[in-house]
Amino acid sequence: MKNSKLVIIVPCYNEEEILEYSILQLTMLLDIMINNNLISTNSKICFINDGSTDNTSNILEKHCKINKKIMVINLTNNFGQQNAILAGLNIIDSDMVITIDADLQDDHTVMIDMVKKYYEGYDIVYGVRQKREPSSFLKTGSAILFYKLMNLLGIQIRKNHSEFRLLSCRAIEKLKEFKEKTIFLRGIIQSLGLKSCDVYYDGLERLAGKTKYSVFTLFGLAWTAITSFSIMPLRLITSIGLLSGIISFFIIIYGIISYIKHYAVPGWTSIIMTIVFFSSIIIMSLGIIGEYLSKVLIEVKDRPLYQIDSMINF
Repeated sequence: MKNSKLVIIVPCYNEEEILEYSILQLTMLLDIMINNNLISTNSKICFINDGSTDNTSNILEKHCKINKKIMVINLTNNFGQQNAILAGLNIIDSDMVITIDADLQDDHTVMIDMVKKYYEGYDIVYGVRQKREPSSFLKTGSAILFYKLMNLLGIQIRKNHSEFRLLSCRAIEKLKEFKEKTIFLRGIIQSLGLKSCDVYYDGLERLAGKTKYSVFTLFGLAWTAITSFSIMPLRLITSIGLLSGIISFFIIIYGIISYIKHYAVPGWTSIIMTIVFFSSIIIMSLGIIGEYLSKVLIEVKDRPLYQIDSMINF
């Protein structure tokens, strides 16, 4: 069905330095798609202000007064990118939605190709970077390690895909059926099983401001993915426990034989090493189990994922 309604969802947190540029580029692209009869005239852009503490709110409010095609959802606090995106997906009523970060390091012009794929019958269209923007060795290395770790643990996600994607209304309705509080959208959307495809683009350099995606953020995202989609760490604890039990058995046998043969040499080194080794395994195991239990606690509390302060131009 041609001329379907599109809403572009843009989560933003303290993006005052890049926001004017992003608004200009996205509104120009929206107008181009409308003028080419690719999307309906009531298509819009929705910025999710994720509790920004800089001038982001004022910039968005100013543009809302000028352009009624710009909508804003102001959250009461910083709930994180995943929850901010969910806020938009849950509230907005549209035939299709495209999510993209406010820094536009994802090439927004390929949205045209995404919409065309939607008309071909695809419910999910992933934006995949075929060439990354220049970045530090640490960040590049951590990204490579992230995808290898996900693959090793059997977590199905698109390589070099972030949160730049198109979702049909059908995909959004199926996404809403997932009720968990610990959100990893890349994994959940991948598991929907709907007809999907990729569009490729080159990553762009950030023109202004600082990225919110640090190495520590990537590590946190990886841990969320692991504890939400894999029980491999728990099975690893069981394997380590079994291996430790076997080693302990042979140590006990050796100790008994040494005692009987009267050639045991008293000393604290071996004792300390054994205590430290097994103590570290126990503490690490308890920590991993604690992480999984914390996820259960979060689910049981059933607290809202976000709180809306206000909405403009809805």
